[in-house]
Amino acid sequence: MSDSQYVLIESRDPFDSADTAFVTDTAAALRARGRAVTVYLVQNGVFATRAGARGSHVPGLTQAGVTVLADDFSLRERGIEAGEIASGVREASIDSLVDLIMHPDTKTFWH
Repeated sequence: MSDSQYVLIESRDPFDSADTAFVTDTAAALRARGRAVTVYLVQNGVFATRAGARGSHVPGLTQAGVTVLADDFSLRERGIEAGEIASGVREASIDSLVDLIMHPDTKTFWH
């Protein structure tokens, strides 16, 4: 089995873009195959992190064992405070993302 880990970056608002299901489906499928998977939400992608956001894909990702990170700058720019973030989501800096994608054997997808 490969030691590859996957980082999927989502920048689109899931409530505006129907094709954001690609990231959710891909992340869940990779995780189901035993792969380490991180979804990094940036720009309008952070709207899905709000606790209780109706139709958000985030709870399904965290329940599947996918690591979900939300860009701290994007959260601040959109007025989403730490107390509003769904359980299982961690705030992360862009530096954290750089560290993740620079790790050997990491495959990165930006959607």
